Amino acid sequence: MDEQLNPREQHVLLEIARSAIGQYLAEGELHIVPREERRLNLKRGCFVSLKLKNQLRGCIGNFQSEQPLYKNVAEMALAAATKDPRFYPLGAQELGQCRLEISVLSALEKISNIDQIEIGRHGIYLEKDFYRGVLLPQVATEHGWDRHCFLDQTCIKAGLPTSAWRDEDTDIYIFSAQVFGEGLPTEADSVA
Repeated sequence: MDEQLNPREQHVLLEIARSAIGQYLAEGELHIVPREERRLNLKRGCFVSLKLKNQLRGCIGNFQSEQPLYKNVAEMALAAATKDPRFYPLGAQELGQCRLEISVLSALEKISNIDQIEIGRHGIYLEKDFYRGVLLPQVATEHGWDRHCFLDQTCIKAGLPTSAWRDEDTDIYIFSAQVFGEGLPTEADSVA
């Protein structure tokens, strides 16, 4: 995994994410204040998840970004709140009840052997033809999945049959994430 964010930087990103959503819901615009912290200016992929009553309420992200992490977090937070096709856009009254979680990602690594997947450490991204699916590292842990179930579920997320990960023309990638959120640990051991 690339450089880890310290607890203060994690806190700043969580504030940026919540502020971006709140500002947009109140004003219909997003204004992102530049940050000086070096690690917050690295170009890194991230996912932002919103949870309401411990249930997913939105999750959007990307693996690569041409903009600084702090801007990427703001934009992914707003997208998770308003553009996740699985959910209605978040209402202003719901924001105060939501818990935010950010996953800052490592680069993708293509694998040839599924034994390289470590539950609790790796997320999975797979693609076959025009189908693509991704599940973050914490998803397998939260659901108690083993490696095969994790792969099956990633196929389902991609819109593929559960066995598609076994096909020779399916590309499987792994990645790790530094996961932190409101009400979650913000220490270095929060790496999943």
